[in-house]
Amino acid sequence: MKFCIVGAGAIGGFVGAKLAAAGEDVTFIARWKNLDAIRARGMTVKFHDGSVLEAKTVKATDSFAAVGHVDCVILALKAHQVESVVHQLEPLFGPKTTVITMQNGIPFWYFVNHGGDLAGTRVETVDPHGVCLEGIPNDRIIGCVVYPATELVAPGVVQHIEGERFPLGELDGSQSNRIKDLSDIFAKSGLKAPVLDNIRNEIWLKLWGNLTFNPISALTHATLVDICENPFGRALATNMMREAQAVAEKLGASFRVPLEKRIEGAAKVGKHKTSMLQDVEAGREIEIDALVGAVVELGIRAAVPTPTIQAVYQASKLLAATMKQDKLAIRGIALPSV
Repeated sequence: MKFCIVGAGAIGGFVGAKLAAAGEDVTFIARWKNLDAIRARGMTVKFHDGSVLEAKTVKATDSFAAVGHVDCVILALKAHQVESVVHQLEPLFGPKTTVITMQNGIPFWYFVNHGGDLAGTRVETVDPHGVCLEGIPNDRIIGCVVYPATELVAPGVVQHIEGERFPLGELDGSQSNRIKDLSDIFAKSGLKAPVLDNIRNEIWLKLWGNLTFNPISALTHATLVDICENPFGRALATNMMREAQAVAEKLGASFRVPLEKRIEGAAKVGKHKTSMLQDVEAGREIEIDALVGAVVELGIRAAVPTPTIQAVYQASKLLAATMKQDKLAIRGIALPSV
């Protein structure tokens, strides 16, 4: 199958390398030093056990038109970056091209085929101008939840920390042939991609952690285990998760894992810095709207109060504005021993 991966970062690089190593035709849309590195050496994935995957058959370009029609587009950008590329996707679309969205948080398509009073509603926090909903036909979209923890440690080099799960789901919950084919291809590549009949439930389960641990870590520089084991961090995360659960359930979603078990699962990851904390330390724009702001918006639409989430969202937006205004990268410095 011919894949185009838009975004050759930590997740896109990992998925693309695994697919290519299994014999799939993979082209990355990349830029700058990352593009040069992939063209020269392919995509490399380093695993925690010391093993290394070198996917040298991958191709890379910065031109969507040069790629031509593909069978599947994987959008591996962060949510706030998707709008900027939507108008460039058209050359990739053939009659049956699918688009797998690999963004964290509430996706721009959340209310497509949702049913209920909010069916068809645009999530303004994620898609403020309607560009994504208008630019990507609904019938091409396949939802995805990204569980692996990875990090782009150098141009064309991804460090895999843990996880292989990428659950997939049609927006209407159907078990289509196309999604089964994609699930099989992912499985042959060593990735777990079960087909779910309600992808939104899984989105909320993943988001449950992202909307809490990411901004808390960005604001406090605490790792996952630090947040979960510190009584103040745990209490803050618990309050945010309870509010999010109330919003999700009002919208018809359900959780297959209890709240406390979700927190314990995060603690087991250990001294891992969340992606948002990594962005703060590197001076990159933080992914706050899809993870936190969208939940605030959905709470308003569902008439469910989210005071704790709103407070953390406002503090995180202030942090983002300060970083942008003053061109800051904020990293903790260990004090010398006395």
